[in-house]
Amino acid sequence: MTGPLGHEPVMVRQVLDLLDLPGRRVVVDCTIGLGGHAQAMLEAAGPRATLIGLDVDEGNLEQARRRLADLGQRVRLFQANFAEVRDVLRQARVGPAEALLADLGVCSAQLDDPRRGLSFQTDGPLDMRFDGRAKTTAADLVNRLDEAALADLIYEYGQERYSRRIARAIVAARRGGRIRRTLELAEIVSRALPPAARRTRRGVHPATRTFQALRIAVNQEMQNLQALLEQLPEVLAAKGTAAVISFHSLEDGRVKRAFAGLAAAGKARLLTRKPLTAGPDERNRNPRSRSAKLRGIEISLGSLDGA
Repeated sequence: MTGPLGHEPVMVRQVLDLLDLPGRRVVVDCTIGLGGHAQAMLEAAGPRATLIGLDVDEGNLEQARRRLADLGQRVRLFQANFAEVRDVLRQARVGPAEALLADLGVCSAQLDDPRRGLSFQTDGPLDMRFDGRAKTTAADLVNRLDEAALADLIYEYGQERYSRRIARAIVAARRGGRIRRTLELAEIVSRALPPAARRTRRGVHPATRTFQALRIAVNQEMQNLQALLEQLPEVLAAKGTAAVISFHSLEDGRVKRAFAGLAAAGKARLLTRKPLTAGPDERNRNPRSRSAKLRGIEISLGSLDGA
C-alpha cells in the first residue's frame, strides 16, 4: 500500500494481526508519519474506532491529514512526541488506548529532504531535527562537545568502533571554522577511517554510524523511547495491545527488555517471544523493511486516569 511520496509502511499485515484491531474503539499511532499504518489500522478496527495520531514533524502531520481526510472526525492529530502520549490522551479525552503502534523508523521523505541534514548523500545544513521547535541541531553538537564527549556519543548511539578517531578528526577540523554542512562532515568522517576499514564496509558509507548517532542524540530518541515504554501500562486499557517496530539494535534491545520486564512483573503478556520480521516478498519490494523488527505485548491491567 504505497502512499504519498512513494512511501510504503513496513510490515502492515503483521502489525494488524498483532494488534488484534477489529472492534477496538481507541487506536493510537504514536509516529503517524505519512499515515500508511494509521489508515490500515483504522480500517481494520472498524467504523466506530477513533484514531489518535502523534508526530513531532509538522510536515508529516500535514501529509497524514491529507491522506486521512476522508475519515473525518474519526482521526485526531497532535504535534507531539510519543513520549507525551499520556498527556495527549488526556487532552483528547477519549479514554485509554486499546491498540497502540510506534514505528521508530525515519520517514524516507525526511531522509530525502536536504534541508533536514539527515543524509550524507546530498549537501544540506547540519540540522537533523525532526521537530523544528527543538533548539539543538547536529551542528551544535559537532561544534560544541569536547572530544571525549563526542567520541562517547558516536560510540554509544552509532556503535562505531572508530569513534575516537572520528571525534579527533572533527575537533581538528572545526579549529579552522564551524562545521555547518552534511557533506563537509561526511568527508571529515570518511578521511578519519583507516583505508582498510573503508574497504571492509561493503558499500556502507563510512559516515553512516556517525550520522545515526548524531540524529539519535539531537532528537533524544532513546530517552523518548524509554519514556514511551514506561507509560504503556498507564495509557493502555486492560487487554490493550501495543506494537513497536524498531530498525536497529539499540531500539530493539530497549523494547525487548521493557516488554520482558512488564511480563515478569505480571503487567503484560508477551505477544512475540522473538521479533517478527518482513517476509521475502516485502524485503525485496521495500528495502526499508529489511532491518525492521516487530515486537508486541498485551497489557494485563490498564490505569490511565483523567482521560
